[in-house]
Amino acid sequence: MQIKCGTDIIEIARIKETIEDTDGAFLKRVYTESEIAYCEAKKKMKYQHYAARFAAKEATFKAISGFFAPYEITWKDIEVTNDKNGRPRLELIRKTNPKPRKHRHKPISLQRIRHRQCYPIVPVK
Repeated sequence: MQIKCGTDIIEIARIKETIEDTDGAFLKRVYTESEIAYCEAKKKMKYQHYAARFAAKEATFKAISGFFAPYEITWKDIEVTNDKNGRPRLELIRKTNPKPRKHRHKPISLQRIRHRQCYPIVPVK
């Protein structure tokens, strides 16, 4: 088994601008309903949380893309949730694939999602 690592960083302002400029189309394409509800509940800090979840999804694509060929993975196949203690984790949910899967994936715990002024930083391993 190969172990890969993915990391991503994105400007919070870029995510905010994209969300505002696309009238919700970006949100619907990238985030699950529960991710949107979580971020919207953060009020003034919601764009930090959207950016962090985007970075987590992008890092996941980088880490697992070779494992799922020839299947296409979409943004909504990866969901960032929180465990009962509030720690972030990734779930591979394959909502967009109509074929049943042989294997269900266990949630992947994230060490942390860091918010640094303008950038969230998310390592996935």
